[in-house]
Amino acid sequence: MGAMNIFLPDALKFFIDDQVCLRGYSTSSEYMRELIRKDQDRQHLRGLLLAGAESAPTTVVDGDYFESLRAKVRKAGG
Repeated sequence: MGAMNIFLPDALKFFIDDQVCLRGYSTSSEYMRELIRKDQDRQHLRGLLLAGAESAPTTVVDGDYFESLRAKVRKAGG
């Protein structure tokens, strides 16, 4: 595992220390790793949403579409 040192203003360091205590993290590094993972997840989701928005529609999504899905679910369940 690589190491990284960062310098923070006192206010941010105190905030991180408080979050570690309040949220039950073992260390400030654990807290920071979780923040970074969440940011990675958000960026990945954003990329997926943008790719979906840029793709050509394949099926009209309207009331009939959702009713056909409900019918498939009823058929599979019964």
